[in-house]
Amino acid sequence: MGVPLSTDVARAASEVPSEQDGRNNQNVGWAWLLFSSLFEITFALSTEATHAFTRLGPSLLTAAAAACGIYTLSRALRYVDVGVGYTVWAGIGGVGTVVFGTLLYDEPMTIWKVVAFVLIIGGGTALRVTDKIAAEKAGKAGKAERTEKAAAV
Repeated sequence: MGVPLSTDVARAASEVPSEQDGRNNQNVGWAWLLFSSLFEITFALSTEATHAFTRLGPSLLTAAAAACGIYTLSRALRYVDVGVGYTVWAGIGGVGTVVFGTLLYDEPMTIWKVVAFVLIIGGGTALRVTDKIAAEKAGKAGKAERTEKAAAV
């Protein structure tokens, strides 16, 4: 028998990040995001090693990395806006996959890939800075929104 819905909502609301220290919460969210990106890179690289999911070990690693990546991304999104979080997650995953693909699978590294990396990293940095500024401006207004967001889950 399941737990009553009202208990689930109360528990979700009690787990809403405190806005007392916005900078600390932002740092926690970005740490989760970076950690999650490692799973994204592992997922992409191990998918290549599955040989269309015909090899058990790499296939299990791929499934585990995908599940862990989505879980840790969801943890990051408790603190970071979804548009910013997902974009940075995908960018780090993309850059990491190309870099490690070059090292592990001898994929070619071109000047255009390096230019793209600079643009992606620059965009991710800009999103990080603007997210931090927005969090500081939001103050108490952000607390109400996050409480409503968690209660809706």
